[in-house]
Amino acid sequence: MDLEEAKGFRERCTQCAAVSWGLTDEGKYYCTSCHNVTERSKEVISTEAIPNTKIQAINRGLKRKRKLDKGWDWYVCEGFQHILYQQAEALKTLGVGPELKDEVLHNFWKRYLQKSKQAYCKNPVYRKKATVLEDNPSHSDWDSEPELLSDFSYPSFVGSGAESQSDVHPRKPFPISKGSQSETASVCSGSLDGVEYSRQKEKGIVKMTVPTTLAFCYLSLLWQRETIALSDLLRFVEENHIPYINAFQHFPEEMKLYGRDKGIFAVESWPNYEDIYKKIIEVARFLDLPRFPDITEDCYLHPNILCLKYLMEVNLPDEMHSFTCQLVKMAGIGEVDFLTFDPIAKMARTVKYDVQAVAVIVIVLKVLFLLDDNLEWSLSAIAEKYNEENKEDKPWFDFRKWYQVMKKSFDEEKQKWEEARAKYVCYIEKPLYHSSIDRSVAQKRREMVVNLQKQFSTLVDSTPTVEKKSPSSFQFNWTEEDTDKTCFHGHSLQGVLKKKGQSLTTKNSLYWLSTQKFCKSSAACSPWTSHLPTPQLCCPNGESRVWC
Repeated sequence: MDLEEAKGFRERCTQCAAVSWGLTDEGKYYCTSCHNVTERSKEVISTEAIPNTKIQAINRGLKRKRKLDKGWDWYVCEGFQHILYQQAEALKTLGVGPELKDEVLHNFWKRYLQKSKQAYCKNPVYRKKATVLEDNPSHSDWDSEPELLSDFSYPSFVGSGAESQSDVHPRKPFPISKGSQSETASVCSGSLDGVEYSRQKEKGIVKMTVPTTLAFCYLSLLWQRETIALSDLLRFVEENHIPYINAFQHFPEEMKLYGRDKGIFAVESWPNYEDIYKKIIEVARFLDLPRFPDITEDCYLHPNILCLKYLMEVNLPDEMHSFTCQLVKMAGIGEVDFLTFDPIAKMARTVKYDVQAVAVIVIVLKVLFLLDDNLEWSLSAIAEKYNEENKEDKPWFDFRKWYQVMKKSFDEEKQKWEEARAKYVCYIEKPLYHSSIDRSVAQKRREMVVNLQKQFSTLVDSTPTVEKKSPSSFQFNWTEEDTDKTCFHGHSLQGVLKKKGQSLTTKNSLYWLSTQKFCKSSAACSPWTSHLPTPQLCCPNGESRVWC
């Protein structure tokens, strides 16, 4: 058999000049006349050709290690796409409909890539070579360079200013593109355009950052009118239900990050409400988005519904909801045109729905109790006395007792929050390094941090991690069955109201501003006296209005 396999080798033997070869067990040629073994070996394709031979010896030429240190060729926008994809999946886990990811967020992101000239245009910026979408590599560079998302037309709400494309491909949820490996990857960053992107300061272009991904998520939630306010979104981020800090940890192993990528994708602080709010306005204007769907009375973001939710959460009487609804109606802040976000309007702004609802509740509290550190305690003494004498009747709302219960609960929750932040594991499972040379140093530092953390946790007999809280729309829950904490939802406001003719009005007839003197009865305040049971509300300049 070995003679048959060696027939293709026709060189003469260097010892005897014969042309008669056989194969050794290692696959080398030997002369059958003088038994001289050469250094030449037969290229083995199948292991069946040489029985009893180790695979390591046969496939010696295939043992070269695959070079994955450099990884895929990828662009910065692909990194942000991965983060958006993970955030959309997290929102889906929280109960948001799948259309938010597959339709709304998908198209907002596609529109951003086109408006910022990173893809879906003739001359994309910072492009050294096009990447290939593994799902559909046959598309031309005009369609996408690199092609980051499935190619289908915009829905009608993102049609203005964008190039229309035929809807020929089925809708798919965020396909992830893979670039071919290349030796031309940047030596200063893992991404191909990391250096150029970090230097980009083009006027009129919204530069993508990790906080900006939350702006995209909230705009998508607002378009879908989901039951998540901005404060809820940021709380879910802080509770680690939505990827944000170290979101790059979810990148594929082949997407290497180092150098300039660290400044682009590494986030060292939690998102700030005002910063994200400004980015929401900025992104919506940049995308030229049209008027969003109307915020009607049955929508979660309407102040009447949000006020009811917050009244339940802060353990205030249910009867206060009628006061908040009346205030919303009088101030005109419940109108559809006021609440609906319209980015292309002259005064583009979006309502801070959660902040507005809390402000309404605070104003109602000031209307009922004045909150001058005097009247609320006097009314509390009256309510406490009534409750002691009438234990069988519906209890009156005691502001002092409510304050004590809420302060205790709030302090406990704040302590848990501070402990959770203190115990937050800040080291990175996949450390970022400035260059490929520093990789071993970064890994050794991370190992040292982990070892030190384990040693200290052993000394204090505690674990460094905090149990992940289950996602909930409420931070505080109050029930009548809870004997440890008093529930004030069913308490009456009779202690702060009085009869005036056929109607009820508040015992408090003033509205106090900490920077102004008490507003006395005047002609400017007269429009408020006719409304049930609203007292006199005045602003510093004497004009009658709710917002001061």
